[in-house]
Amino acid sequence: MNPAIVIPSYWSNEERLGESGSVACYDHATPIDTPAPQLADCLKSLEQVAGLGSVIILVVASPDVEERAVHRVSDIAAASGLPDVVIVDSFKAAGLRDQYAHMLPAELSGAIGLVGYGAVRNLGLLACCALSCDVAVFIDDDEVVLDPEFLAQAVYGLGAQPRTGTPVVAKSGYFLDHRNSALADRRRVHFYDRHWSKRLEFNEWMTQALAGPRISRSNTVCGGCFAVHAEAFTRVAFDAWITRGEDTDYLIDLRAYGLDVWFDNKWRVRHNPPRLSDRAFRFEQDVYRWIYTRRKIEVLNSNIDLHKILPEQFMPYPGPWIGPELETRIRKTVNLRSIFSPERHAYMQIRRTWRKDAAAYAEQNCTNYMHFQTHWAEIAALAWQNEAMACMLRGQGMLNPTVAAHVAQARGMDVADECPDLVMEETQE
Repeated sequence: MNPAIVIPSYWSNEERLGESGSVACYDHATPIDTPAPQLADCLKSLEQVAGLGSVIILVVASPDVEERAVHRVSDIAAASGLPDVVIVDSFKAAGLRDQYAHMLPAELSGAIGLVGYGAVRNLGLLACCALSCDVAVFIDDDEVVLDPEFLAQAVYGLGAQPRTGTPVVAKSGYFLDHRNSALADRRRVHFYDRHWSKRLEFNEWMTQALAGPRISRSNTVCGGCFAVHAEAFTRVAFDAWITRGEDTDYLIDLRAYGLDVWFDNKWRVRHNPPRLSDRAFRFEQDVYRWIYTRRKIEVLNSNIDLHKILPEQFMPYPGPWIGPELETRIRKTVNLRSIFSPERHAYMQIRRTWRKDAAAYAEQNCTNYMHFQTHWAEIAALAWQNEAMACMLRGQGMLNPTVAAHVAQARGMDVADECPDLVMEETQE
């Protein structure tokens, strides 16, 4: 196998990007002026990894800081000493998009790109295709790798055929927190959080998974420790319309299309997330997420060619969040937090709008993923071992001179004078 490490890296002037209820909203973007970005520690930890090949960094940034973010990522990558780092910015993303744009209706064009968790992951998968990497190993930029055999552990079991008949083409590890624990913090939650806390259900599932065989069927996905083989990622894409939780949502999508995610209890990373204060924002994003997911499942289940997705398949977690009790959980939580939480004013606003707005978002977008899926395999096939795409990703040329000129003009540059290495000569007839 030829695995590539894929690292989405989020940058902004603020702690997060975008507005609530949008896919372009991220809950822990790196402030552009931070003196010690966690990405540096992440890349430093990869230096020890045996057999390391390509490392693909996807630079997600608000327009006002994108150029600075690319420079910062480039400097961090250069300082790391890693031999093969591919940095993907909006310039390169535009070059890729120009190649497959004719395959997608305009309303689906945002499903691959640098806006939204799912679209970013899809861009990473296309990059793997172009670079002939048959395993995408996702980690987050606020994680560090603990084991020199990280890649060997990542591909362990991939391709196996369990007795269930469902091949191991995608698998999740887990992360250790600052307590060196894989379990959610078991300290008593505030009374106004008790209807929304997942720790009891998650810990019940995780405890069983850690005590079981090394490879077992998974109910959830740690997107920062996730390996997916081309057998899966060229068939099934991530959902670009989900506001958060695109990793666990991908498990649902894989099952619907006849595949699955497995859990490896020997494969792990350490997670060092920044401390976040804006809980109301993350709650609202989760409300949109779960309501959208449940509506999408109804659409998936209406297709006779797909496998049925039922909440009881995902017990103890995340089944309760995709079942009939979801609205009750939301209502009780937002009512309590709007009175007793330190962010009560924000929750008051959510209480007034969540039911109408989240339902409208779900209804408006619930069929988009299935429509996109009808095009994904063809797009992945176009990208697979595409030498021109690979050259562009490595900074050896742009696929389309028109795209290069357009982007350069937008940046106030003369493309021929300022970035000649970014333009490929047109093929002579």
